[in-house]
Amino acid sequence: MKRTGVLLLAVAPLLATTACLSVASDDSRGPDARRMETGSLDAEATLADPAKKELAQQIVASAENSTLDWRSAYGYVEDIGDGQGYTAGIIGFCTGTHDLLTLVEAYTKEHPDNALASYLPALRAVDGTDSHEGLDPGFPAAWKQESKVAAFREAQDEKRDKGYFEPALRLAVRDGLGLLGQFVYYDAMVYHGPGTDWFSVGGIRTAALKKADSPAEGGDEKAYLGAFLDARRKAMLDKRPGVNTSRVDTAQRRFLDEGNLDLRTPLEWKVYGDTYKVPQSERS
Repeated sequence: MKRTGVLLLAVAPLLATTACLSVASDDSRGPDARRMETGSLDAEATLADPAKKELAQQIVASAENSTLDWRSAYGYVEDIGDGQGYTAGIIGFCTGTHDLLTLVEAYTKEHPDNALASYLPALRAVDGTDSHEGLDPGFPAAWKQESKVAAFREAQDEKRDKGYFEPALRLAVRDGLGLLGQFVYYDAMVYHGPGTDWFSVGGIRTAALKKADSPAEGGDEKAYLGAFLDARRKAMLDKRPGVNTSRVDTAQRRFLDEGNLDLRTPLEWKVYGDTYKVPQSERS
């Protein structure tokens, strides 16, 4: 999904649920030693750790769905007026950005009688546009209906992981980034999508590398992440002047300014003016 966010004049929280899950490691070694030891996605020093992944989904959900209860968003669907058609599901798959189409296509191959299957011709026709032609009025109800099916929720999880979470982690580990950096890449992947143009993760990363070396190149991690967030914020505003950039400014930037490169709990941040908190856990 390439989500363009919520405009400053149209901010409205969808939910106000809070949840408590910590992810910090109790390893006594330094964060650099832990994260660089293996570089594998199943290492404890990465967001692939189940508890750390849970936290990552919570922070993303605070920006995507105004809640920490990310599982409540499987059935979410609406047109938020960002030029990408319907936005739906746990990370905002969009009818205009191809990922919702490929999700439904893959799911229909395994479950041909699902409630969304009849909308595939329309989804193919509107792909790449903001059109609702052939989708209204029944598509939102069909999405909500199918989202009650466990197999469709699992399909959303798989699409999120294979298309966004795992590619972001691989790239972040390659760049020598810790947990915060891995999350920064993941949230950028969700919002901007993969690719090499200026508005995609690859283009943002290229711009950041012109300002600061990555840790893998011997650079300072905090300086590099600062450059990445600067570039990302600019890309967001270049795409849509006036867009709300609080998921960068008062969430990720706050963690960075606090020097919390390992996303240790407790965490507190703001998105669209709403405050979210994850308290300290036993492992922190």
